[in-house]
Amino acid sequence: MKKHALSTRIWHWLNLVCLVILFMSGLNISNAHPYLYWGEWGFSPSQAWLEVPRFPGWMTIPDYYSLAKARDWHVLMAWPFALGLLFMWVAMLANGHFWRDLRTAPREWRPKAVWHDVVEHLKLNFEHGPAKYNFLQKLAYGLVLGVFLPGMVFTGLAISPGFEPAAPWLVDLFGGRQSARSLHFLFAFGLFGFLVVHVVLVLLNKPWSLMRDMITGGSNRWGDKS
Repeated sequence: MKKHALSTRIWHWLNLVCLVILFMSGLNISNAHPYLYWGEWGFSPSQAWLEVPRFPGWMTIPDYYSLAKARDWHVLMAWPFALGLLFMWVAMLANGHFWRDLRTAPREWRPKAVWHDVVEHLKLNFEHGPAKYNFLQKLAYGLVLGVFLPGMVFTGLAISPGFEPAAPWLVDLFGGRQSARSLHFLFAFGLFGFLVVHVVLVLLNKPWSLMRDMITGGSNRWGDKS
């Protein structure tokens, strides 16, 4: 039995490629108008709640300013990104990975238990007993899979000019097109923050073994599929 199911491994690497291209092309799009607003409208810097820095070419796709080409790259990756997330949720629910490994128990939310996990992480002790993940890992993966990634998809649809006329209720759900754009930005940088922490923790905890397991599946010491 594998530590990581084939569905998990395929989605993990596909999602990484999609996220990198989406993020870098998104930075190019941001350069076109680096101001964020709340509500339905926003035009001038005086109305913005945040002025986003201008990103250099080496951080963007393409590596020079081109709003049209950046949007083409963004849309190209948006569909495999969204369909891949749907596939992952179906797979997690079908093979029991969500209910078995990611769902938290009430006892795990007790302040003492949470603090214990925090302290162990600060000590770089990532052992978590018989469970596959500890509470902080479950919380992080839950936020990513249940909030950040779906949030990127739905806010992206809400700010898409081609989709908005077909589902104006989605724009209203986020409080206006500019609010959806701001949330899209926040979800993107939330994912970027998670990716940085994720990579750092992997590097601090048997990086070659963890990389190998995510490629080959590894051996499952918990005795079930994930």
